[in-house]
Amino acid sequence: MASLNCHFHTTNLLNSKNVNSRKKKRFIFCSAQPTQSNIKVVINGATKDIGRAAVVAVTKARGMEVAGAVDTCHVGEDIGKVCGMEEPLEIPIINDLTLILGSISQSKAPGVVVDFTDPSSVYDNVKQATAFGMKSIVYVPRIELDTVAALSALCEKATMGVLVAPTLSIGSILLQQAAISASFHYSNVEIVESRANAKDLPSADANQIANNLSNIGQIYNREDSSTDVLARGQVLGDGVRVHSLVLPGLPSSTAVHFSGPGDVYSVKHDITDVQCLMPGLLLAIRKVVRLKNLVYGLEKFI
Repeated sequence: MASLNCHFHTTNLLNSKNVNSRKKKRFIFCSAQPTQSNIKVVINGATKDIGRAAVVAVTKARGMEVAGAVDTCHVGEDIGKVCGMEEPLEIPIINDLTLILGSISQSKAPGVVVDFTDPSSVYDNVKQATAFGMKSIVYVPRIELDTVAALSALCEKATMGVLVAPTLSIGSILLQQAAISASFHYSNVEIVESRANAKDLPSADANQIANNLSNIGQIYNREDSSTDVLARGQVLGDGVRVHSLVLPGLPSSTAVHFSGPGDVYSVKHDITDVQCLMPGLLLAIRKVVRLKNLVYGLEKFI
């Protein structure tokens, strides 16, 4: 696309009858300048709660637009209506990612596939997107490190950008960063989290925090002699204990407690709605279009 920029210039012309009299005429000079196209975004897993929120968020955001919706549910229905939007987007939900990618690849605009599917299909989905010259954002729980390594090799070979994001919550990332800072000053730490159901516990957040703290090279909770007591929780990494609460109605919450002699320091983050993930998602979309390799973790851009 191009925008038309016009400028008015005033020029003095000599009058043939009277050299001293001058006429002013205005000339319009126009030039065409290229403008940046909207990022074409495909939501894979569009009818999930997070997928619907993503459709609405991308539609409202500047510089991007929903170009496709993929899912096995509500096939043929308009994604705008499925998301409860006032106006239909005139984008039908289809269950064939390749078909959408083929259509979008005809455009010169940058394209991004946001993957909310499952670990078993992530590699094939990213491979398809890469084949059509599109970047990918992967937000899939419990993705295996072997899969991440395979994706990294694929991206390096194709010189194509992919962001694998264990979390899209900026608040969660800030919690992790605060925990890393505290770990240099405390040697006792425990994580307490709550979820509405027992699926995938300890959570990805708890695992990530434990990994981050363990990478520092410190052994935690050395004086704890009750290691084998089940009520003391699960040990992750270098002695980081995790306690998971499962109570319907509780918000998704993660708290990290540190202690020292006469001192307790706690940081906590609660998620009450999937909307909290949308600022992180929009940031990821804007950043991934510039990548030429795989990046693990949204925190690299914060």
